Amino acid sequence: MSPHLFGLLQNTVADTAIDSLTDACGNNPQQICEWVFNASNNKNLASIVGWAVDRPLKIIVVFIAAFIVSRVMKRAVTHFGERLTDDKKSRALAQIKKVKAGKILIDEQQEARTKARTETLTSVLSSGANLVIWTVAGLMMMGELGINLGPLIAGAGIVGVAVGFGAQSIVKDFLSGVFMLVEDQYGVGDYIDVGLVSGTVERVTLRTTILRDGNGSIWYIPNGEIARVGNTSQVWARALLDIDVAYDTDLRQAQEVLKSVAMELWHDEEFTGGDIIEEPTVSGVQSLGADGITLRLVAKTNASDQWAVARELRLRIKEAFDEAGIEMPFPQRTVWINRQGEES
Repeated sequence: MSPHLFGLLQNTVADTAIDSLTDACGNNPQQICEWVFNASNNKNLASIVGWAVDRPLKIIVVFIAAFIVSRVMKRAVTHFGERLTDDKKSRALAQIKKVKAGKILIDEQQEARTKARTETLTSVLSSGANLVIWTVAGLMMMGELGINLGPLIAGAGIVGVAVGFGAQSIVKDFLSGVFMLVEDQYGVGDYIDVGLVSGTVERVTLRTTILRDGNGSIWYIPNGEIARVGNTSQVWARALLDIDVAYDTDLRQAQEVLKSVAMELWHDEEFTGGDIIEEPTVSGVQSLGADGITLRLVAKTNASDQWAVARELRLRIKEAFDEAGIEMPFPQRTVWINRQGEES
């Protein structure tokens, strides 16, 4: 046989072997499939072994990688939530340096609220991260099984757009609830003003905030509709009293009486309705009204104690004014009678 014919025969055999390997293992043959084909020269056996070993192995690797990433993300989210709540607590403590008898405002109730907030926040973020991780992992696994992902992704995109248009308000409520938790705008037990209504927070979810107003009515407010929040129950508050006295009152004496009453309540350990945490101040004359002069008294209190402290101060101020002979004004009017034209 001539060398030319021998070389042509070798090329033909090589091409046939390559075609057989391609038929058995595809254009990019895996090492296991190629090894089985070379050992057995059986296309069907090589194809079956390659599919049974290579693809499940890839699926297992994807599953393990997704599991590891999800665990790492869970730890990261937990650490992030703890850092976030710890920073919030540190800022709160930094605002309370002058506290009566060294009392720390963040007590067991505050600790329980912080723990609940951290758990809710980390649960939401962990669930979202796991959903993304396992969705990507699932798509990769289905791709390894030979499933065409194009129609699936296109269909999911269409469904997602339709749901997004139909559930805009729900998405808005959900995102507002997440930001509310992250920023710790309010929590269960806080007295807040959301514009539409004021009341005590009874329950908070990612979609709604549930308040009970002074009349006992329950209000369900979607988080997305809350444009502003006034919280009177965080860290500290002020009992602000405007006290009217008559125009003929000795104002300096009246201010001394107000200061004395406030200081007595500040040092009164038997009063348990509320707690004043800083020395009260009398601001002085607030206004000159039609019926009397207004004096202002300000007392810094623990959060949510301002109403009880204000009520007790009013009671004691009335008693002190009566004892000091200070008159609290009542409406007064000067009437001029026109007698012109009357017969003399």
